[in-house]
Parts: sequence; C-alpha cells; structure tokens
Amino acid sequence: MTLSIEFLGHSGLLLDDGTHRVLIDPFLTGNPLATRKPGDLSPTAIAITHGHGDHMGDAAAIAKASGATVYSCFEIYEYLGEQGLEKLEPGNPGGKIEAPWGWVAFTQAFHSSSLEGRYLGQPCGVVVHLGGVTVYHLGDTGIFGDMALLGEIYKPDIAAIPVGDRFTMGPELGARAAEMIKPKVAIPIHYKTFPVLVSDISAFNPKGVEVWPMSPGERRHFGA
Repeated sequence: MTLSIEFLGHSGLLLDDGTHRVLIDPFLTGNPLATRKPGDLSPTAIAITHGHGDHMGDAAAIAKASGATVYSCFEIYEYLGEQGLEKLEPGNPGGKIEAPWGWVAFTQAFHSSSLEGRYLGQPCGVVVHLGGVTVYHLGDTGIFGDMALLGEIYKPDIAAIPVGDRFTMGPELGARAAEMIKPKVAIPIHYKTFPVLVSDISAFNPKGVEVWPMSPGERRHFGA
C-alpha cells in the first residue's frame, strides 16, 4: 500500500501506485509555477473537479494523447464528448464509479463551474481510491459542515485542501476543514499561483493532521 503523490502546481495532483496513474485537475499551460508540460504525462485516468480553466486545464489534450479515461460531472462529460473524447465516465455527487484500478466518487463543493461563459454543472470534490490509499481532493470550495460527514464516510488518508482565500477557503478555514475531515495528511493547494491568491499559509496548521506543503514538481510517498 504505497502511493506516490506529485504536486503539479495550483491544484494539480498526479497519483501513481506503480501500475496506474490518476491525474487530478491538470492545469499546466498558463500556470506560471508549473514544472511539467502536458506531453510529460501519460495517466491512466483523469479526474476533473469543475469546469474552470485553472482546473480543466490541459485535461482534454492529455486525454487525447494518452488515451486516459476522464471522470467528471455530467455536464463536463457532455462538453468533452463534443471535443471528440470517447473514454469518458460521468458522475455526480452521491455515487461511486468503479474503475479497473479502484474507484472514484464525487462530493459536493460550494463554488461555481463554467468555461468561457458555458455552464458546466455543479462544482465537485473528488475522492480517488488507488493502490489501497484514499485521496479526497476538495476542488475549489468554501467550508461546509458536511465535510465532517464526508470524512466519516470515505475515511481519506490524504486530503488536498484549497487555502488561497478569496475564491476558496483561506488558511484558517482550510485548517478547520482538515480538522473536520480528519485525514492522516493534508496537502494545501490553490494558493500562490497568482498574486490575487494568498502566499503565506502559515495559519494552515490543523490539529492532529500532518501537513505536506509541496512545491510544484515535488513528489512524496504515502504508505510503507
């Protein structure tokens, strides 16, 4: 039960169990802090939390080049189908999608979701179970009380939590969210990328949760 987690910058993560690779919110092109290019990645699957450009990012291009299956809400599924993608798995909050390598589940998130003026469905968080490890990526969201319930249901080992403020939680509320979810490890995301986002996240210090502040391109391993 070992999972490699690479932080791609902003909100992007690459999860790798040694056989399968799941990419979440791959915003690389236009990301001033990204160290990877879309052509560097060959994922098995891609999960998208919502339709904003800094999360959809390079998902379509990477999926076309790699043949990865894309998991998303129904409206993004329809949009990507119009772009010529065929390996698509739609879902919405409340259900679980079984995969050859594990499973994906979408959760609620309090935010918005559109691309170039087109509505792209409800914003989501996404829970990925890969290599015996459960990762809850909160997407972009404000804090909400049912985070505690989601923690009880999914029991995530790792939670990726937005802390950049203004559009999502800031560091203080992100810390409260981590304390409600109770993962073993919290990875702060969605900060510093642009001047409008908070850079100092020293207040992200949840009690009882180990924090992994990661630089773009950094990789860590969870498990034995």
